[in-house]
Amino acid sequence: MQALVFERKIARYAAAAVASRVVPGIGGEVGPLQLRDIDPPKLPGPDWRTISPRLTGICGSDLATVEGRSSRYFEPLVSFPFVPGHEVVGIDQHGHRLALEPVLGPAARNEPLPFPGAAPGDGNDYGYLLGGAIKDGIQIGFCSSTGGGWGEALVAHQSQLHEVPQHFSDEAAVMLEPAAGGVHAALKAQVEPGASVAVLGAGTMGLCSVAALRTLTAAGTVIVTAKYPHQQDMAAELGADIVVDPDEVRRAVRRFCGCRMLGDYLSSGVDITIDAVGSPASVADAIAITRPRGRVVLLGMPEAARVDLTGLWHRETELVGAYTYGTETFSDGRTATSFELAFDLVESAKLERLVSARYPLDRYREAITHAAEAGSRGAVKVVFEQNA
Repeated sequence: MQALVFERKIARYAAAAVASRVVPGIGGEVGPLQLRDIDPPKLPGPDWRTISPRLTGICGSDLATVEGRSSRYFEPLVSFPFVPGHEVVGIDQHGHRLALEPVLGPAARNEPLPFPGAAPGDGNDYGYLLGGAIKDGIQIGFCSSTGGGWGEALVAHQSQLHEVPQHFSDEAAVMLEPAAGGVHAALKAQVEPGASVAVLGAGTMGLCSVAALRTLTAAGTVIVTAKYPHQQDMAAELGADIVVDPDEVRRAVRRFCGCRMLGDYLSSGVDITIDAVGSPASVADAIAITRPRGRVVLLGMPEAARVDLTGLWHRETELVGAYTYGTETFSDGRTATSFELAFDLVESAKLERLVSARYPLDRYREAITHAAEAGSRGAVKVVFEQNA
């Protein structure tokens, strides 16, 4: 089968890291990603299925990997060579259309669940990540045993698969994974009724977070940073009250709160900030615009970088990570998985409209460049299309 294969080639990875700072997306050309003919992945056991992807997204973590920007934290948690791609809708060997929940949880590694009915992303001990019948990997798309969505076939454990309703388009189904991430971030934020929330970034994850805040919480004013006109329009349509350029966010929050400036920081600020970018600049903005004893939710995958956390310490700001999805608990005691909630969110917010462009695998260089330049080119989500 054909697949895009990411190999452990340090020199090419370093070249991608240097080149991508100058030309976004160039990592797809100079980095260690190649289109190759490889053997299809084998089923590791009876509870696994072979999936033929139909649409697979290119997400921020994929771009960070291809462009040499991902943190070295992940090195022990992946196995090489791997086929990227974890935002997937595909068909199994029985003709069922399925959406992928890519986290390789305890069930996929024959480990006990942390509690009955746990989702793949649940649990307080990640030791299972390096166990089981498959090689190391935090998700499908970063594990050499499973393949990934940037290939013509992958294998997934039954705990990772969700039947797609007939009335869902493939575009809606491929948005379930990022929508689940937005759900998880919005609920990790623990938004009290009427609380003010800032969302930094209006790419896929930022927009999904805005939709989730408006659908699943009683947030008050929602302020969103968006650099490009189509992002600004979409953020407003999904429920943002105030949309500003990223460079203007400190002024905008100051006007909204009516507070003073303390150097580069606001004396007060919004109650909660969701950082859907993950850059050093966005983390600094998040801390600066969140009121003392407020909460910052880090949704965007951060780079390995130096960030001054003095303000976090002084303001006693709560910093919360929001990695993928899991089981969500509401204030009234109800529980639901992020993916269960994502189905309703995608449908109610019409998130399939975020899918902006499709490419076959053999045009992967163009696809990666388009994804890296999505904002400036009027796009949001770029996907690969196979087996259609």
